[in-house]
Amino acid sequence: MFTDIGTIFAKKMEGTEVSLRGWAHRHRTSGKMVFVTMRDSTGIIQLAVKQDKVDEKSWKDANDTYVESSFMVKGNVVKDERAPGGYELQATNFELVSKGEPFPVAKDLSEEYLLDIRHLWLRSQKLTKILQIRSTVIAGIHEFFQKRGYTLFDPPIFTPNACEGGSTLFEVQYFDRKMYLTQSWQLYAEAAIFSLGKIYDVAPTFRAEKSKTSRHLAEFWMAEMEAPWMNLDDVVQVAKDEVKFLVEKVLEKHEEDLKFLGRDVEKLRKAISKPFPTVKYSEVLKILEEKEQMQVEWGKDLRTVEEERIMNHFETPIVVTHYPKEIMAFYKPVDPKNKKEALCFDMLAPEGFGEIVGGSQRSIDIKEIEEGLKKEGEKIEKYQWYLDLRKYGSVPHSGYGLGVERVVRWICGSDNIKDTIAFPRTMARFEP
Repeated sequence: MFTDIGTIFAKKMEGTEVSLRGWAHRHRTSGKMVFVTMRDSTGIIQLAVKQDKVDEKSWKDANDTYVESSFMVKGNVVKDERAPGGYELQATNFELVSKGEPFPVAKDLSEEYLLDIRHLWLRSQKLTKILQIRSTVIAGIHEFFQKRGYTLFDPPIFTPNACEGGSTLFEVQYFDRKMYLTQSWQLYAEAAIFSLGKIYDVAPTFRAEKSKTSRHLAEFWMAEMEAPWMNLDDVVQVAKDEVKFLVEKVLEKHEEDLKFLGRDVEKLRKAISKPFPTVKYSEVLKILEEKEQMQVEWGKDLRTVEEERIMNHFETPIVVTHYPKEIMAFYKPVDPKNKKEALCFDMLAPEGFGEIVGGSQRSIDIKEIEEGLKKEGEKIEKYQWYLDLRKYGSVPHSGYGLGVERVVRWICGSDNIKDTIAFPRTMARFEP
């Protein structure tokens, strides 16, 4: 029976004989000793193989173990403060499973080269820990919504319509016609709420944005929700609750992993220790002018630089509401109290990580939607099925999308969003 490395540390198994299987993370020889740092998905541990404590085959196998060779080992767990984690395994048997060739990953390699060999770089401790944190975030999304009585609803990936503007659509050949990869589940979610009520999903999303920034991917995952009878204030509160819940889950399970990644966990704790402020777009412009000496014309969208500068004044995420209607998508309704503003919001993360959630109340005014579609250059006849939703018992409803990779990037403190997904797809990166 084999033990996970993490279990040795969790259960403090000093004095216990265990069998492990995994890969060589580091390897060095010293006379009649071989030292191997072994890894599996749960952690790393130092092995000491003494020539006089193992048989001849075990000794040969231990010497022949290159970095990333796979092997099985049996031995006794002992305390050793010099070893990583304070424990060492003194081997009594060592069996090489697959002798690896010289491994191409080393220190000080360029980011582009590491992306070229992403299939091997995935084995790094850094990416392993980030992807495990990502898994916890996604599990937390399901837990959050399931506890609140939401139903999981899966939309199509092929769509005939744009949701977030035609300029970022990925066109694909669909038999003898053109279709597009989904930009969002939203339009289909709005159809489903009339039967299922409160719904959510976690699914891949595609945007053909010609951007090479550290915040953009062409293929990413969004956690979206939609619910009938919700107004803007209601949906904003759900988003605040969800983000706080996800950070708490990660801190509970991955505090040591975050520290390994160089994340200041106290900043994360502080970020969720207080209520998240809600600030109108117009108020943001005033703060930027008064405290950052930045003049932003009313009606312009907030760029990365404005988002970063406004967050100089907040330690928690903030929600920015009531952006100018003129620059918003066709489905975002006008605020009856101010026709220039839309009933919509973005959530911005502190420390310069920018937008992590975007959502709105949904328009139920057919004429308003048609005018918005015309302005975006869309053919109204392609959206007749969507307009039907306003003809047969429509109700006020709202929803939002949470960018999984953006949230993981903020939580982990990652410099680049490419590190938050196994195989990133960008304007310039489509393989491996």
